[in-house]
Parts: sequence; C-alpha cells; structure tokens
Amino acid sequence: MTDLNFQLLKWQQEVIVDPSRFKVICAGRRCGKSRLAAVTLLLKGLVCPKGSGVMYVAPTQGQARVIIWNVLTDLGKDVIASSHINNQEITLINGAVIYIRGADRPDTLRGVSLSYVVLDEYADMKPSVWEQVIRASLSDRKGDAMFIGTPKGRNHFFDLYQLGKAENNEYKSWSFTTYDNELIDPEEIENAKKTLSSFAFKTEYMASFDNAGSDVFKEEWLKYGVEPDYGSYYIAVDLAGFEEVAKQAANSKKRLDQTAIAVVKVTDEGKWFVKEIVYGRWDIRETAATILLKIREYRPLSIGIEKGALKNAVLPYLSDLMRKNNVYSHIVDLTHGNRKKTDRIIWSLQGRFEHGRIVLNSEEDWDEFKDQLLMFPSQGVHDDLPDALSYIDQLAITSYFQEDEEDEWEPLDIISGI
Repeated sequence: MTDLNFQLLKWQQEVIVDPSRFKVICAGRRCGKSRLAAVTLLLKGLVCPKGSGVMYVAPTQGQARVIIWNVLTDLGKDVIASSHINNQEITLINGAVIYIRGADRPDTLRGVSLSYVVLDEYADMKPSVWEQVIRASLSDRKGDAMFIGTPKGRNHFFDLYQLGKAENNEYKSWSFTTYDNELIDPEEIENAKKTLSSFAFKTEYMASFDNAGSDVFKEEWLKYGVEPDYGSYYIAVDLAGFEEVAKQAANSKKRLDQTAIAVVKVTDEGKWFVKEIVYGRWDIRETAATILLKIREYRPLSIGIEKGALKNAVLPYLSDLMRKNNVYSHIVDLTHGNRKKTDRIIWSLQGRFEHGRIVLNSEEDWDEFKDQLLMFPSQGVHDDLPDALSYIDQLAITSYFQEDEEDEWEPLDIISGI
C-alpha cells in the first residue's frame, strides 16, 4: 500500500478532516486553494466506490488545465496509473478516474457517476452548473462537494457561503485570508496592501464579501441623531413586484427586490432627518395597507410613488383604503428623470451624506440600510432602501426665499390666496 504524506497548512487540515458533506471555502489569493483541491481529489478518488469517479471543475476548460493538472500529477505521482492530458483525465491505481472539466462546456459534465466534486472559482460559474448538472451526478452515490472561490460580489457563491454559516446539516463554510498561508511572508502581504486599492486588497487578499464596489459612500459620513422639533414629513415609496410571497422558494426569496418606504422630515434649511425606512416583500394589499399606515402616522405633505405599472397596480387599493379610513395625502409621480438608477442615487445622496445634511434616527436599526448603502453599487447587493431615500430629493423642494419681516403678507381672498 502506497504511503501518502501530504504536507498541509493548518487551515487545509481543518477543512479536510471536517465531516460536512458540502464544504464552502471563501479564500484569498495564494492561500493554498489549488493544493487543497488536489489533495482532496486524490484522497477521495482512492476510496471512491467502484464505477464512480471524482471531478474537478473550473470556470473554463483552459483554466482547469492550467490550475490543477500539474498540481495533481505532481502530488499524485505515486498513486496515478495513467494520465491523458488531451482528454483531461487521470486514472488512479484503484481504477478510479479524476475528471478535469470546464463549466463552459456543461455537456462534458453529464453522464458520469460521481462520489466527489470540487468546483473551483465557483463565483465565476453559472449557478445552473451546480443546480442542474453536478448535483444530480452526486445523487446515486450520495456524493460530496467542495466549493472554492474568491468573492465576486454577493452572487450565488455568497448565497452558498451564507447557507454554510447558518445551522445546516449538510453545508459548512469557512473564510481564510492570504495571511492564513504560513508559507507567505506577512511583510509581502503588507507591501501589497500599500500599493493596491482597498477594494482589490479586501477582495483578493482578505476574501471579503463586505466590500463596497467603489467607495461611493463612506461609513464615516453616516450621522445619527434625534428628531428636530420643526420640519415637514415626506414619504417616498420604491415599489417591488407583488407576487405571492408565500409561494416563492425559500432559496430564491432573498434574491427578490423589496418594497421600501422612506419617511423623512425635512427642515427649512434643507436637512433630512430619516425617521425610518420600512421594507419588506409584500403582496399588493399588504403594500397598500403599509403605505396607508405611514400616511396616517406621519401626515406627510406629500407621498411619492414611482410612475409606472407598479404604481398603477397599487393605487386603486391605496385609494380605496384612504377613502374607507378617511385618511388622505397628496400623491406625487416620481420619475427617474432619464437617469440610470446608479446616477440618480449618487446625485441625490452622496453630497448630502458627505456634508452631513442627512441624519439617521438614532432610535432605529440601520444595519440593512448601511449594508446596501456602503456596498452600492455592487453585484448581487440590493439597493432598494437607498433608492427609496433618494426619491425624497424630488419631493422636498426647499425654498430659500426669506421674507421681509417688516411686511406682513395677508391674502385679499382666503380661497384663491391672492
């Protein structure tokens, strides 16, 4: 029997000995991901049942060959019976085959009974590769899988990572940085930190999902305080769809946009006090009822709803509720003004936050809003709450007219205002 003695880093040992069926590893560059994948495939291949095999999948066939072929053939030279670089297959001494494939050719992933799969750089693959192809190949053998990657926004890889962080019987997640590779001089990492952008360093070295796309908004700009004694309320509504939420699959519900209702008190100086932002995925009746509740609670000067099909859908329900409850408010059509959403949010909010003209209610929980704002604009991250807040810009038109205190204006006609 061949005696295998793989030298592994501490974090690699921790992952390999863990019994979880599906392992999700978020790791920084040069952390040792490829070596972990190769060692795992060799060990699993040597014990896989007869008639089954193991597979390594990278985003493309070319990447798969470059990343893993040499590492596998070097580490496994004592247990490899044959290798064929043209068809990207390695046969071990027990007859098991290690298949090396690219996710860009999904047909090559089918028709094989697998006991183990490693999906490397999973964030760069389509989620259908796992959901529609690989998962079924593991079913007859009740096979296991390992997902490896560096964050690319909050996409399907982030969803799997979160699944492994929650209490789950099958999934388990880890996060490792380049510092976890004891073979890399920490000083080298620090030198890289000095030359790279904070975004690149946090993503590539620190494997951080919590990284703003372009530092459009900074956390130090966020101010908290108590409600001013004077000012007028405005409410802006960013509507999402009205599907029957209860029928949505549990794993897809979190990907859906949410309706957000921003309640803001605007002072005469044009400062915004954000009283609250209510949000949720509601059906059309619950959406209308929630809007009515806020109208009744705050009596805003106006309430803005984005013009379009969603407003047309909810307005009959809202009008009916206002009539029945004897609660009314002036409803304003909000428009995107021929601007992209990103430009509109930045134009409305960036300068105000930077110069302290927006204050958040210190009595509210702003974790979700902060996450969306600081990550904006980032792939896979919702922006419903900042979007709702940005619409206040269209409602609260501040007047800077300063009247002459000596002249008291009185209307000649109280009805017409003349």
